[in-house]
Amino acid sequence: MRRVSASTEHPAPDAYAPGHEIETLGEFDRVAATGSLAGCRLQSLDLTDRTFALLSVRTTGTVFLGCRMEPDAAAKVGADGALVFPPIPHLPFDPYRASLYDAGELYAGLVSEGYPATPDARAYRWYQETRKNGDVFASMLRSVHDDAVSDALDERLVGERVVGLMGGHALERDSAAFADAARLGRHLSRAGFTVATGGGPGAMEAANLGAYAAPFDDTMLDEALARLAKTPVFGPSLTDWAQAGFDVLDAWPDGGSSVGIPTWFYGHEPPNVFATAIAKYFVNAVREDGLLARSTAGVVFLPGAAGTVQEIFDSATPNYYATASPTVPLVLVDRTHWTERFPAWPLLQALADGRPMSSRITLVDSVTEVPEALERLSRTSD
Repeated sequence: MRRVSASTEHPAPDAYAPGHEIETLGEFDRVAATGSLAGCRLQSLDLTDRTFALLSVRTTGTVFLGCRMEPDAAAKVGADGALVFPPIPHLPFDPYRASLYDAGELYAGLVSEGYPATPDARAYRWYQETRKNGDVFASMLRSVHDDAVSDALDERLVGERVVGLMGGHALERDSAAFADAARLGRHLSRAGFTVATGGGPGAMEAANLGAYAAPFDDTMLDEALARLAKTPVFGPSLTDWAQAGFDVLDAWPDGGSSVGIPTWFYGHEPPNVFATAIAKYFVNAVREDGLLARSTAGVVFLPGAAGTVQEIFDSATPNYYATASPTVPLVLVDRTHWTERFPAWPLLQALADGRPMSSRITLVDSVTEVPEALERLSRTSD
């Protein structure tokens, strides 16, 4: 669904185009004041205090997604011909959500009860259980949730220059490579790009941390890295690992923005807390494709293993088949890693040979070369 802008000048009934999304009570009140909600889509609103308004306005063709209403209001809008998808009780997530997640929501209860009690952990357990038993209703709920997240992500990224930073989850916080990835994220954020990652630990966390550090002086990142290094891995100490991240947020509130796009498919990889907007998916294929497709200003591949290799060739495929000049630069970082350990670069070169994409890919030795490489490749794609 795509939001349609509307005038603030008291539009006439039905002036809002079909499909207009209403995601806040303030927006509900503005539209309801026109006398008609006809054709609008309302997401996850508590309308129990808006019964009089619902009884008074037209709701023909209106769609209510997970909105709470009093019984008489629900009966009235149903009689009008509205389509009502009621809230689903006892779920650890809202399938109709109108906004992206943040770390505070996913990690609620971390301090008092530990990670297993958080909404993030409970959603992962629900996912495991429902995948195992093949419940078609649960499958539908997962699909509805992921589509709602995609809609919110598109709204978040409108007009922004997005650079995707891909890399392995195993990168430890006390490593030089982690610090390098964080500095790269900081540099890109300061240059006006929106940093987007897979939202997990390792290189992904480092890049989101760097973007968060962008508004502060350079010493902040050094101090944050020193704090995080005391809990270098997320494995057996997951609660401590996440709490160390929140300690950094508490010490330096209101940092720079970035996007994380993790998945419950890899539930053993927790979301990092430094992405200020988190689009978490159940279906990994939707997550992978969505992350790469939205990285319109370039994709950077830091050292990684199977997941990062997959992302390289997921990005290469649309460029390979493009008949016009591709628009997304691809930068691989660490020559030894991508030519010897996992030789993706020679295959990528072979695919690009004789095609327009050959001028949009490059291999560099270190993250310090990435900004110049992105700028150079972007010029060739203009």
